[in-house]
This record gives sequence, C-alpha cells and structure tokens, in this order.
Amino acid sequence: IRLKEPLRLNSPNLNFFSQVGLLSGIGLIVGTVIGSGIFVSPKAVLANVGAVGPCLVIWAACGVLATLGAFCFAELGTMITKSGGDYSYLMEAFGPIPAYLFSWASLMVTMPSSFAIICLSFAEYTAAPFYPGCDPPTIVIKCLAAAALFTITLVNALSVKWASYIQNFFAAAKMVIVIIIIVSGIVLLAQGNTKNFNNSFDGPPLSVGTISLAFYNGLWAYSGWNQLNYITEELKNPNRNLPLCIGIGIPLVTVCYVLINISYFTVMTSTELLQSPAVAVTYGDRVLYPASWIVPLFVAFSAIGSANGTCFTASRLPYVAGREGHVLKVLSYINIKRLTPVPAIIFYGAIAMLYIIPGDINTLINYFSFTVWIFYGLTVLGLIVMRFTRKDLERPIRVPLIIPILVLFVSIVLVLAPIITAPELPYLYCVLFIISGLVFYVLFIHFKFSWAQKISKPITMHLQMLLEVVPPEDVPE
Repeated sequence: IRLKEPLRLNSPNLNFFSQVGLLSGIGLIVGTVIGSGIFVSPKAVLANVGAVGPCLVIWAACGVLATLGAFCFAELGTMITKSGGDYSYLMEAFGPIPAYLFSWASLMVTMPSSFAIICLSFAEYTAAPFYPGCDPPTIVIKCLAAAALFTITLVNALSVKWASYIQNFFAAAKMVIVIIIIVSGIVLLAQGNTKNFNNSFDGPPLSVGTISLAFYNGLWAYSGWNQLNYITEELKNPNRNLPLCIGIGIPLVTVCYVLINISYFTVMTSTELLQSPAVAVTYGDRVLYPASWIVPLFVAFSAIGSANGTCFTASRLPYVAGREGHVLKVLSYINIKRLTPVPAIIFYGAIAMLYIIPGDINTLINYFSFTVWIFYGLTVLGLIVMRFTRKDLERPIRVPLIIPILVLFVSIVLVLAPIITAPELPYLYCVLFIISGLVFYVLFIHFKFSWAQKISKPITMHLQMLLEVVPPEDVPE
C-alpha cells in the first residue's frame, strides 16, 4: 500500500472520551504522587538538614507548597480547559516560544527522567529481598526497571480505561502499605518509642542551599501534584472535579508522608536511617518480622502505580504539542480503534528507556527538580500576568493573588539557591540544554524548511499504517 497523503478519518467522535471522574481523579493524584518518592527521598532530605525536626518540617512544607501550587494550576486548568498542563498555559500567557521550550525540556528531560527514576526505584525494592545484606547487582536493577517501563507503556498504549483501572487498583494497593506503616508507627509511639525525637532540632547549621536541596528531594516525592492538568480534556466536569481532586488528594498525601516519616523515626535513629539501603525494608524487618516481605511487595506496587499515572498523564503533552506543530505531527495522532495517543506514548517510553541505562537516582532527582521548577515558576508567573492581560477569560476558580506570588517567590529561591551556594556545572548544562531548544524552534518551526517536511512526511505516513493512527478531527490543517 502506498500513501501520498496522511490518513484522516472524518468522525466527529475521534478524540479522547471524558472518562476520568472524581474518584478516578483523586485516585490518579494519590496514585501518581505516592509512589517511590516516600521510600527513596527520606534519606536525602535528612542528609541535607541533618536532624529529625527540620526533616519533618520540610516534609510538611513541601505538602503545603504542592497544595498551593496545585490550586494555582486549578485556576489555570479551569480557565484554559485544554490538556497539556504547563504547555497550554504558557502558550496562552506568553506565546509559542516559552511553550515550545517547556515541551522541549519536558519531552527530552524531565518527564522521561521522572518515569525512569520511578521504574529504577521499583526495581531496587523488588530486587532487595533477593539480596539480603548487600546491594542488588546493577544489571538486575536495570533489567527489572526496563521490563516495568515496557509493560506500563504497552498498557497505556492499548487502553485508556485499562490504564485508569490499573491506576485505581494500585492506588488502593499502595494505601495498604501506607496504612500498615502509619498504624504500626502510631502503636510504637503509644508504647513509648519516642527517644529518637528527643532534641530533634539539634543538628548542623542550615543554609538556604541545603534547605533547597532538601526541598528538591521532598518535592520529588510530591511530584505529580499537577498531573491532573495534563488530562483536563478527559476529566468529567473539570470545573467541579479538578479543585475537589486537588483539595482532597494532596492534603491526604501530605498527612500520610509526615506520619510515615514519624514512623520511620520510631525505630531508626538519624544515623541508622542514613545507613539503610532501603528505608521501608529496614522498617519492615524491625517491625513486621516475619511478615516483612509485605513491605517490598507493596512498595513495588506503589512504584508501579506511580509510574503508570506518570505515563498516563505525561504522554498527553506530546499529543497537545504535536497539534500545535511544536513536535512531529504524528505524535498528536490517536489510534482509530483504541482512541489512545499511541505514538506519543511510545516516544515517551523510548526516551525514558534511554535514561534507565546510565541512571543514577539521586543525581536524576536533583537535576529533574532544578529544571522542572524553572517552568513551574514561569507558569505561575503566567497566571499572574493573565490576571491583568486576559481579564476576559472566565475563571471558575480564582485563587487569592498572594498564593501565586508566594509560589513564584519559592520557585525562584529553589532554582537560584543551589547555584549560588554550591555551583555545579550540571546546573549550567541544564540551562544550556533548555536554551538550545531555540535552535530547533528557529530551524524547524519558525522557518519550516522544506527539506525537513520532505523527510517527515513519508515517516508520518508509514507510522500511520504501522500504528493505525490518524489526526484527531479538531487538528487544524
């Protein structure tokens, strides 16, 4: 079969269904946020602040910041009811160039690296019980992470409903381990295991740089607080359900995180926690023995649920960016049978697979957080700017102006503090990589060189035949 033009299907219903309701939305937030972070980040947060008291304060402050940021995004999401999250908001506030730079950094760095970090965390906790007393071999961790990534990508490509059902199941499963840790910790506290909280604020002096790095790791555990904005077009009654999902989901996660950290400290001193190869596994060995196998099993469930939620929402960004012509058009196409953005999901999974090969979790987290908070700050700035430049837009939710101003200020501190207090070249590399996207924008989008079109057109048509995908009916020519 030879095609001279891309396939199209003249169907008014060829688009995503609005399938995600209130409970599924809350499940998506809880399931995406509570993943590997709470089982990986406690060591890094404690290592930066050096004492139990500041550590718990950081965890609570991260939850407050995530909630405030999410309500800012709720105003944006109900004002600009398009999928794509920050991309759509930056496009509306500042035009195509900032939106393109966000899609460039997100598609190539932040989203696939996030997916890779979660899958690597899943692999570490899955392999840990089979290698007691030592670290699992690197090759085992990489293979398990790759297998998890492939499976999640496949499920999301096959069905939106199945991905949503799986998300709900793992959200329920991960709450089991969360409840086990919290309840057992409360019981231990009631029994008088409070010695590790004595003089809890006695520690090394804190600096803005170390606090910022602690926030990076804490906020990594909260990453996903804005993921519902990426599927606004698939959310039932977003004006009502989006703020409700945020107002219920993120405070619930915050309470769980603080209580889990308190539970950790009931059985481990600061030194023991820092020396633990897997914090939750150590906790299970000391508290739940001989049923300690429950912990790595359900932590693995938690990580899989988080990875599934991340893939489910993040694959919508290339879908939206492709519609605007900021990435290959084929990434905006959807499968004619399954109504899923198959090319976008496969692209996202393939880039994430590349990050698994050299992946180091702590390094990836630091530079992921640095990059992503640049754009969070820019997006919140867009909300402030549109209060004055786009007064005509309907705002079903309107947060007090002080909230986006506060979030913007915190994001500036988080970005600048590590650079000023402990400058490292990789931070410069991150900035240069973001700016390098301008080269591709000028060459392939602004000037639209004909030779690039000649190369991409046959590739698009062959991928359409292979993946059975076509443009949505509302894509402009």
